[in-house]
Amino acid sequence: MKTKCIFLLFFGMFSAFVSSQNATIVGKVTNSKGEVIENVSVSYKNTGTTTNKFGIYQLTVPSGIYVEIIFSHLSFDSYKKKFRIRKGKTLNFSPKLQDKTEKINEVIVKDEKKEAAGIISIKTETIRKLPSANNGIESVLKTLPGVNFNNELSTQYNVRGGSFDENLVYVNGIEVYRPFLIRSGQQEGLSFVNPNLTQNVDFSSGGFQAKYGDKLSSVLDITYKTPTQFGLAIEASFLGASISAEGISKDNKFKAIIGARYRNNSLVVNSNKDINSNFNPNFTDIQTYLSYTFNDKFTLDFLGSYASNNYNFTPISRQTNFGTILNPLALVVNYQGKEIDKYETLFGALKGIYQWNDDLTITLTTSTYNTKEQEHYNILAFYGIGEVNADFGSDNFGDVNFVQAIGSQLDHARNNLEAQISNINLKATYRKNTNLFEFGIKYQQENIKDKIIEWQVIDSAGFSIRPPYLTPKNDQPYTPYSTPLVPYQNIRALNNVTTNRISGFAQWSKKSYINEHTVWYNLGVRSQQWTVGGENIKTNKQIIISPRAQFSIKPNWDKDMLFRVSGGLYSQPPFYRELRDSLGIVHPEVKAQQSIHIVLGNDYSFKMWGRSFKLMSEAYYKKLTNVNPFTINNVRIRYAAKNNAVAYATGFDLRLHGEFVPGTESWFSFGYLLTKENIDNRGYISRPTDQRLKFAILFQDYIPTIPSFKMYLNLVYSTGVPGGSPSYADPYLFQNRLKDYFRADIGMAYILVDPQNKTNAQWLEKFKELTVGIELFNMFDVQNSITNTWVKDVSSNRSIGIPNFLSGRILNVKVAMRF
Repeated sequence: MKTKCIFLLFFGMFSAFVSSQNATIVGKVTNSKGEVIENVSVSYKNTGTTTNKFGIYQLTVPSGIYVEIIFSHLSFDSYKKKFRIRKGKTLNFSPKLQDKTEKINEVIVKDEKKEAAGIISIKTETIRKLPSANNGIESVLKTLPGVNFNNELSTQYNVRGGSFDENLVYVNGIEVYRPFLIRSGQQEGLSFVNPNLTQNVDFSSGGFQAKYGDKLSSVLDITYKTPTQFGLAIEASFLGASISAEGISKDNKFKAIIGARYRNNSLVVNSNKDINSNFNPNFTDIQTYLSYTFNDKFTLDFLGSYASNNYNFTPISRQTNFGTILNPLALVVNYQGKEIDKYETLFGALKGIYQWNDDLTITLTTSTYNTKEQEHYNILAFYGIGEVNADFGSDNFGDVNFVQAIGSQLDHARNNLEAQISNINLKATYRKNTNLFEFGIKYQQENIKDKIIEWQVIDSAGFSIRPPYLTPKNDQPYTPYSTPLVPYQNIRALNNVTTNRISGFAQWSKKSYINEHTVWYNLGVRSQQWTVGGENIKTNKQIIISPRAQFSIKPNWDKDMLFRVSGGLYSQPPFYRELRDSLGIVHPEVKAQQSIHIVLGNDYSFKMWGRSFKLMSEAYYKKLTNVNPFTINNVRIRYAAKNNAVAYATGFDLRLHGEFVPGTESWFSFGYLLTKENIDNRGYISRPTDQRLKFAILFQDYIPTIPSFKMYLNLVYSTGVPGGSPSYADPYLFQNRLKDYFRADIGMAYILVDPQNKTNAQWLEKFKELTVGIELFNMFDVQNSITNTWVKDVSSNRSIGIPNFLSGRILNVKVAMRF
């Protein structure tokens, strides 16, 4: 008995001593939704416990040293945390475990239907990460073969020799439009499409199906997100900021997503070292997409957008060097006056989707687009040509030594435009076995009110220069001239135009087999009737029919290949811009431009370095009739409003894309284009969009030892296009090309947290994604030009083309976060 008492006393004293050397951790373990988790293993080395049915645990650990506690469960990712607790203390720690995502072998799912139709799908993550001075979907498109435009500030693009107005853009099946009066990329601001709201991006550069609209060149088909849970995304940089939020109701019937963007282009515009000015270009937009599911059969969607662009420009001076090494010259300009432009647009669309049964779906869409645009400027320029100091040893090397005054130029405009475009569109999709039938009919009304007051006066050596088309010609100072002074350009018009359109389509698609080879068929036809009328405009009615077809075959070969051929007679009825000539006069008799279009394509998928790659190649030919010739000045298109030309475009495109770096997508693009036109049977000359060669790279990389450190490269090289001509000049006399375009933008980002990069830092637990990075635009500081400024010298009776350069090298800092 005495021995037992001594033992119990000794054991109690030892237990008390041990307890005083330990510490305790207690807490509750929950999942990402805050729900408790039972039977979570909580362990330190060989010591451990489990949570009870309330998610509660208690664990004794050594004190005064760092201990690593491991929380593990079969259905959740393991979580590790280090602690250091003082003797006898109790720490409360309640972690949240994330659902486990099982890693399985790579499965490549191909959308063969889109491949067969010649549609390229672009990942939205690539769009958001791509470094670009104008961050948007269009910046990615310009890395694709066949898509061109040498202006990083613009969201416009031309495809395979077409104009900006030949491209269709859809958001959730609803056609969207671009402003009318935009003259330069500096004024454009934000693209309609918000990348943060986007889920799918599909693009076709030609030979598209009849279900798409009546345009000649391309289709960009955007699908906005359908939310599945709450999400919040915020991005900010030196160029602006954006925020978007998405959510879903508890009964999963109502889904909503909204986004707002702000952009200020001052940093980009002021990087042009040639021009000294005060710029204040700022752009804002708000978009929302709402969807409500009433039952299994009926869903109602709403898409709304408001955008406001303000462009305030006060030029001060300009010096642009040009000429040759032996004879360097400079254009020196001093300005007075300013420009104030405003563009305000409203867009709303309501779409009802009724699932009649498993085979038949009916969709009814109504939308309206309203834009109010103001272009007001009054700018006086005094210009001269100077000699540049070319002495390398001189302290004044590069300075202008002597300026010979040539003249002055006064540009004035008070242009105002309001457009209202409303439509209603009924579509039906019917499946019968392996056959798919699609039908649609659409009515659209366009009301355009356009007031143009625009004139230009040019004075050279004290003499006012008359337009070259007037007779008799001004031969001053050699011959006295006493007739009234006339502006070099003078446009005054008041147009009130209404266009009514009825269009429809029907097409059939089928997937079938020839022996063991998979084939796809598509046959369709479109038709449109339109009537143009208005105040003091003779009503004109026209109709077109546009048949189209596609055939694709995927042979049952060891090599994964797909061949396709597509084409048809494509027609583009004129929009308001194509009806108005350079003097502002509307010509309702202008016919639809037409194109016989043939595309041959091949997709070859293969493995290289154990990773997936695809080589896409297409050859195309377009024969165009009823061509409406146009000129391009920056992004402003002026049509002749005549069908007095024929043209053709031919070329081929190559694109190799895949995992050049494991886990990333990159591509290399190459395109060749030849497009010419014959105006009034005077012979073929290059069209304004004749960009002969193009090479582009979109490349993603990371540091192997630091995979969270990413690099993104956006590089484009293309040969120069015809540089345009002075106003009223004969384009056959001005076929000189602008210099080649070369630009490389690079971005580097560090991912602090994302779904693939978990973190133990508590301050990062609230983020689903947090990325910080820098972007260097035009990293080689190449002086690219978009147009020429034509200086008229009366003494030599010639026009001198001075290049207008685009933005220089720019450093941008960017932060992106998602919750």
